[in-house]
Amino acid sequence: MNMVWIICLFTFVIHTSETLSYALRYAGVQTGRLAVALSLTGIIVLVSRTSNMIQAPFTGGLIDHASAENTDVLPFLHMIIGMASLGTLAAILLFPTLVQLSKRLIAHLELTGSLPQMLKTTVSIHSIRQVKHHIRLPRLPDLARFRIKGIPYRLLLLNCMVTGIYTTGVLATLYASLLVPEFKATVLSASGTINGIATIILTIFIDPQVGLLTDKAMQGQSEMTHIRDIYLGLMISRFFGTLLAQLLLVPAAYWVAWIAPMFQT
Repeated sequence: MNMVWIICLFTFVIHTSETLSYALRYAGVQTGRLAVALSLTGIIVLVSRTSNMIQAPFTGGLIDHASAENTDVLPFLHMIIGMASLGTLAAILLFPTLVQLSKRLIAHLELTGSLPQMLKTTVSIHSIRQVKHHIRLPRLPDLARFRIKGIPYRLLLLNCMVTGIYTTGVLATLYASLLVPEFKATVLSASGTINGIATIILTIFIDPQVGLLTDKAMQGQSEMTHIRDIYLGLMISRFFGTLLAQLLLVPAAYWVAWIAPMFQT
């Protein structure tokens, strides 16, 4: 059970950090330093990838233990996806705070000129104590002003689908390896195919449209509140994507188990 909680912790960190990348982008738009803000997303990617790298062996160990003990691992997989939802929800609540902190980070990066120097000057006991002055909790008036009108529904739907596929992709293939243990290697290799489909959708249909809407805001062709609503809409659609992953888990696992024999010669 301790293994499950470790996996849940890293899942929470992964989805919180990835969702909070929108706060960095929004701070970049507000300050007119979008390129600088995008360079800082490397830190978020590093946190996410490192957490994912550490989490992977624990997840594999959970499946191996379930196979050896002949236990039902499905409730634990649903619990892990549930932590992805909580991580995304936490990021939504932290959005105002992270926007303020991101503005400070952007300013420090401009002064220092490099990420190592910025981290050297900003990561200190004094700067950590100052974080409390930048805490901004979501306010009801701000939430009331949120409008989904003007945000392309297809964009939100695709973002929800991509998040659902990403969230359940690896877990579904791991579960499928228990359904058809004779094709375990083939099944585990399929996770790259599943996530590849999500990457194609993200690269072709989502990122260019978000970039276009962001450029319009920076050029004054749309209001700043509109781009804020877009980022909030994307974050909320990510949350619903993690809920969708709960529904996709079992069907995706059985689909992978069904196609696995087709790759045998």
